[in-house]
Amino acid sequence: MNKASLLNDRMEKYAHSDTTVLYNDLGISRNGLRLEQLEEMKKKYGDNNIVSRKSDTIWFRLRRAFINPFTIILFVLAIVSFVTDIWRTNNFNKNVTTVIIIIVMILVSGTVRFIQEIRAKHAYDQLDRLVHTHVNVKRDGVIIKVPAEDLVVGDLIYLSAGDRVPADMRLTNTRDLFVSQSAITGESGILEKNSRQHKYTEQMAFSQYENLVFMGTTVISGKGEGVVLAVGKETLYGNFIQPNALTSNSFEKGANSIAWVLLRFMAVLVPIVFIISGITKGNWMESFLFALSVAVGLTPEMLPMVITTCLAKGSISMSKKQTIIKNINAMQVFGSMDVLCMDKTGTLTNVAIVLEYYMDILGNESNEVLRFAYLNSLYHSGVKNPIDNAILKCRNMPGKNEYYEDLARQYHKADEIPFDYSRKYVSTLIADDNGNHQLVMKGDVGAVFSRCAFVEYQGTVQPISEDGRSSVAAVVDEMLGDGMKVIAVARKDLDNQKTLSLPDESNMILMGYLAFFDAPKKSAAQSIAKLKNLQVKTKILTGDHQQIALSICSRIGIASEKILTGADINGLSDLELQLAVEKTDVFAELTPSQKVRIVTALRDNGHTVGFLGDGMNDIPAICEADVGISVDTAVDAAKDVADVILLQKDLNVLEEGILEGRKTFTNMSKYIKITASSNFGNILSIVCASAFLPFLPIAAIQILLLNLLYDILCIVLPWDHVDQEVFSSSREWSGKMLGRFMRFFGPISSIFDVITFLFLYFVLCPTLTGGLLFTQLTDPAMKFRYIALFQTGWFLESMWTQVLIIHMLRTKKIPFLQSRPSAPVMLITVIGILLFTGLTFTPMVDVLGLTVLPPWYFGFLLVVVASYMLLTTVLKRIYIAKYDELI
Repeated sequence: MNKASLLNDRMEKYAHSDTTVLYNDLGISRNGLRLEQLEEMKKKYGDNNIVSRKSDTIWFRLRRAFINPFTIILFVLAIVSFVTDIWRTNNFNKNVTTVIIIIVMILVSGTVRFIQEIRAKHAYDQLDRLVHTHVNVKRDGVIIKVPAEDLVVGDLIYLSAGDRVPADMRLTNTRDLFVSQSAITGESGILEKNSRQHKYTEQMAFSQYENLVFMGTTVISGKGEGVVLAVGKETLYGNFIQPNALTSNSFEKGANSIAWVLLRFMAVLVPIVFIISGITKGNWMESFLFALSVAVGLTPEMLPMVITTCLAKGSISMSKKQTIIKNINAMQVFGSMDVLCMDKTGTLTNVAIVLEYYMDILGNESNEVLRFAYLNSLYHSGVKNPIDNAILKCRNMPGKNEYYEDLARQYHKADEIPFDYSRKYVSTLIADDNGNHQLVMKGDVGAVFSRCAFVEYQGTVQPISEDGRSSVAAVVDEMLGDGMKVIAVARKDLDNQKTLSLPDESNMILMGYLAFFDAPKKSAAQSIAKLKNLQVKTKILTGDHQQIALSICSRIGIASEKILTGADINGLSDLELQLAVEKTDVFAELTPSQKVRIVTALRDNGHTVGFLGDGMNDIPAICEADVGISVDTAVDAAKDVADVILLQKDLNVLEEGILEGRKTFTNMSKYIKITASSNFGNILSIVCASAFLPFLPIAAIQILLLNLLYDILCIVLPWDHVDQEVFSSSREWSGKMLGRFMRFFGPISSIFDVITFLFLYFVLCPTLTGGLLFTQLTDPAMKFRYIALFQTGWFLESMWTQVLIIHMLRTKKIPFLQSRPSAPVMLITVIGILLFTGLTFTPMVDVLGLTVLPPWYFGFLLVVVASYMLLTTVLKRIYIAKYDELI
């Protein structure tokens, strides 16, 4: 029998069994597992990880560092070189240089990437510890907090409102436990769970069992205890998640588009080089080897390592700015964000709100309204929110502490129906010492009023008149206009009824209102202005009344001339909503599903959307956004699904994160665009030279060495400065823009390469080989020297221009004067040029097929390089004027 069948049998058995059977079968007690049982349970049932941790092992990262398309090409090249230069050659002509250099290239590139990956992993693990989800577990009779991944079958777990269920469990005790199972069923409804044993005649889907809860579901309200039945990939949620089925985000899609551009260039140019070289040189094996070298030369083989370094450095920098990147690929998406959706509370306003007024239906102060509201908040078992916290603080009023302590002793909770974002109110059933039960409801004014048939004023209850709604508006609207949050309180006598059901929430008696002051943060207006300067549109998505939203937004500078409510959105088709979201910045009275619709509409319009939220109602929208953002004080479930965690709920922190994300993206883009265009120019030059020269313009081993040394220098780019102007707008990966950049700037270097070819072939080489051109030479030794001189001349020119072009294209401004590179970039490029040039004066020249050039060549080289930089600067202005961007 397979594992799935065994698991299904286990779940079904214990859903229909008494908890005593469960304890006996698993060999546990009500004190939880004994510590010596943990390893046994882990071996028998597995650990609590959904996706295999293969990517965290040293072996996995070692394999990924050394086995990739680029190293495979190098390895094939080494095999071909081994066959042609060693195996099929006599002892006198054997040449192991090419094979050794290629192996060194593989080792160096792989080792550098491996080191960077290990450093990135270490940094991420340190950050990950800050946002780990911990669970309350009883082991050996002691309740402790352990990481969710350390859970094993048999653990006794305690759940409370806001928790994300960490494993599949059989409930053993509950108290008004309500759970959202949308993560596994896709339905937004909230279900009440209990520990009741099901009868064997009750056969149903696992998700319908009231005494089972599942990994990935969320506790909306209440408390629960239960025993773990399944962990990790054996859970119901684990069966849904397939590592290969994860959807690509905009970062991965953009990276794929860039890879396809490079492949298309390679597919066109490499065969051309192979055919031209084969025809003109007559040596097809040598041409094949050369064409493979060109393929490597065209591709930035350090690309994965440079991207990893940029992302890792960016995430570490952001951690110092109170921002934790949970998903490293979200680093770039964070910088690409051009629309930020967020709730109002705690972001634009202070998290703690203040209870200002408690009044009857005519607006007079009413201690009776406050008394019932206090009891509702005291016994409400859902996620504690700012409103409940503000109400409960009334016991701290002078001389009131003892009064509210007595009130709590006089009443106890009998039942409740938790807050629901579609109903917008919470109902609590309380009972006094005499056994009299009262239903107390508080919530949205309109929603509560719709459940009321009576009003109470000074102890007298009477039916609501026909103009009742206008009477409510007369009292409430003025406070809403002042930016206050207003909720209604209603009650109903239920005599000796001890449980609640939805039909009970009718014919309520409206008692009055509570008004809260929700003051904007002092920094809110400044933060919104900063985001606007970054060309990030801010859109407010709140469940509050539209008048409150309008009042707050008008104070902090968010355009609020046009506002859409949840009711308005329900009347719009998806296409109409796509048009409306572009013209509207404030959305009020929303349900969670309506927030998702707005985020989806913005994404469909081509925006990169971020969503900042911290509550249960924000989770669906956080999941839907391109980058989900939460805060460290958010409910566990919100932190679990978010890509980015802010350690302060402050838009200034968010602004710093966006800037760091854009800086990271820009430095990655520098490497990709500059390297790809430079390599493209070199390959164009090779195609031109191969068609007319009687020998190869550069040896295969020289191409590989040049590419490797250049890429090693580029490792420093993540530490480069980025011009302030680049922060003014978001950027996205684009294969189309990369192709355009390569086609524009690549041929510029080819112009100077051709000039260098002409100088070398007609001036320098003949001068040093008896005044004869290559075709006029008969001495093989002189021909070899001619080729070595030519290849060395172009090797140095190509190296100088390729390194210095980094400085020309890294900024829109005039390099060195208006925009200076960082000290590491400046230092490494200078050292690189000196070392590469010095290489031609060492004994290595013979091994690499190079030679020493006369000093006067470097005068020509300086003129060519200076001309190249000058022309690039001029054409760069034309490119920027035409496309309004560079990197």
